[in-house]
Amino acid sequence: MKLLEHKIALITGASRGIGEAIALKFAENGADIAFTYLSSDERAKALEQKLQQLGVKAKGYKSDAGDYASTELLTAAVLNDFGAIDICVNNAGISRDNLLLRATPEQWDDVIQANLKSVYNLTRQVIKPMMKARAGSIINLSSVVGIRGNSGQSAYAASKAGVIGFTKSIAMEIGSRNIRVNAIAPGFIETDMTNYLKDGDTSKWFEKIPMQRFGKPEEVANVALFLASELSTYVTGQVINVCGGMTT
Repeated sequence: MKLLEHKIALITGASRGIGEAIALKFAENGADIAFTYLSSDERAKALEQKLQQLGVKAKGYKSDAGDYASTELLTAAVLNDFGAIDICVNNAGISRDNLLLRATPEQWDDVIQANLKSVYNLTRQVIKPMMKARAGSIINLSSVVGIRGNSGQSAYAASKAGVIGFTKSIAMEIGSRNIRVNAIAPGFIETDMTNYLKDGDTSKWFEKIPMQRFGKPEEVANVALFLASELSTYVTGQVINVCGGMTT
């Protein structure tokens, strides 16, 4: 039996990068997949087809996780189409890197809304059916930047640190209902968001990483699979770093 057979997963921001890798990993392990995207209908349709080819039900929803009303509509649609939400992965996020004195209030607000408010929005929606079922796994994507900070990323660091505090608090609130809430904190992972790091000499980045390489989205997806599955039934309120040893 596959690890997520008969499970239904909702994944935000899944049309590329880490979100796409998680969707594919979950589908390979038997989960039906509902996912959100914000811009590219073409990418979303392509992912739908990839997932369906793995033998699972899959549907993309154009939805802004940072908007509360949108998450209400999204959750209702997913429950109508799939019947349940067993796993929720809050992956959607953006970065607007800039030194604090150059960063605009608008940039700050954009990052907090996309990275932190989105986690509040969707978690508040999905815990209702999960509490009724007395089961569920919520996985929030944070970052090692939320743990150690980074120059030029104050908004991003604040949002991802907020995700960690939120994760631990909600795990305490709903643990008695058999709902687990955990966070993953990736380091430098090869995605569109980090492509600029590979321009030029990468040795300066590798100096910070004991494993001397960037991570792959699939390596984050493997940890998400563990947290979504029955392998982690006594794991909640935790932050798992996937960073090649950066935070050691």
